[in-house]
Amino acid sequence: MEDFALILSTTLMYSTPLIFAALGGVFSENSGIINIGIEGMMTIGAFAGAAAGVIIGNPWIAFMIGGIAGGIFALIHGIATISFNADHTISGVAINLLAPGVALFASKIMFDGATMTPTIPMENKIPRPLNGLFPSGSVLDIIFNSYATVFLAFILVVVVWYVLYKTRFGLRVRAVGEHPGSADTLGINVALTRYSAVIISGVLAGLGGASMSLAVVSSFRPTLISGQGYIAIAAVIFGKWRPQWAMAACLLFGFSTALSVYFGNPELPFSINENLLSMIPYIVTLIVLVIFVKSSKAPAALGSSYKKGER
Repeated sequence: MEDFALILSTTLMYSTPLIFAALGGVFSENSGIINIGIEGMMTIGAFAGAAAGVIIGNPWIAFMIGGIAGGIFALIHGIATISFNADHTISGVAINLLAPGVALFASKIMFDGATMTPTIPMENKIPRPLNGLFPSGSVLDIIFNSYATVFLAFILVVVVWYVLYKTRFGLRVRAVGEHPGSADTLGINVALTRYSAVIISGVLAGLGGASMSLAVVSSFRPTLISGQGYIAIAAVIFGKWRPQWAMAACLLFGFSTALSVYFGNPELPFSINENLLSMIPYIVTLIVLVIFVKSSKAPAALGSSYKKGER
């Protein structure tokens, strides 16, 4: 039972950054803007969060700074794709190349040439709100004694669902993602709506990256975000661009990561090559995409540029 609890706890921990990033992808792509740059936005968010955590010492301020950093790079993506009608995929790839470079450059300037930030003291990491509530070492303690970002991610799933499907802003986001010309004729500012959705997307991706560097680990390093952004995009597709199903996909991918961690335990009576274990999340991603990508229907105007007055 304790093994199951440990796997579940690890699943929640590794799913959290994916959920933040996938929610960002849901926002952006429902507005019609493909955001391949989520990987880069997570990276810059992870660096900004870790650096702020070291310098400022307040984990929540550092967490928000990580989100702001992701939002800034999302703004760059928005300018390229919305104002200059650049190809969404090319712009996203550029963000994925630019953001890690900026993070490494800033790290070397701020931390005496080091490519990774100093370790964040335990007291300056994201807190565990239920710490001490359950008996130490019990199954409930193992499962629920998680970082606050885990609970925040699940709360945000409900918030994003409500915003997209129960508010005027969410209706406008989905309208410009389906029929921007029709939305324009109804007086909706297509460019402003898309900018808002893309920036929200970047902020959420940045928070996902910061949750890695401020909770899952205690520092930023160049390999900290290694494909999580792309897995989050896969979760958006698997989840059919809906927040609740994207969350379910993130839990599946987090579970595959938890299995790789569990089976990598040297105390088990058998051993599996660590290279094979590290492949598990990506193999699961590929399998899921192959199975579900044909049944997923993207927003009609996803990836299409729009100029005011077009029909």
